[in-house]
Amino acid sequence: QVQLVESGGGLVQPGKSLRLSCAASGRIFRIDVMAWYRQAPGTQREFIAFISGGGSTNYADSVKGRFTISRDTAKNTVYLQMNSLKVEDTAVYYCNALVAVSGGSGMQNYWGQGTQVTVSS
Repeated sequence: QVQLVESGGGLVQPGKSLRLSCAASGRIFRIDVMAWYRQAPGTQREFIAFISGGGSTNYADSVKGRFTISRDTAKNTVYLQMNSLKVEDTAVYYCNALVAVSGGSGMQNYWGQGTQVTVSS
């Protein structure tokens, strides 16, 4: 019913920047919270940042001051600007959205397929 597609991942040197995008499509009536998570090999998926429908944001301590989440409501798209990247930021990054589906009832949680970010010299 709803698909989330991430893009923008890749290989980057430490200290550089990347911008991830996640576009939602399908039977969307309204999107509430949109968020980014990441998962490194051998670890659990961890929260990175979220942005509410009203634009309020929250960040994990590990990325605060370096990453910025934003959204384009008209395009149903959320972005993650990642600056001053570190080797430890290497992970698969996942988009998450809480969506009211057209014709449905209640809010449903959706995940993207993930995009790899590798920070290495």
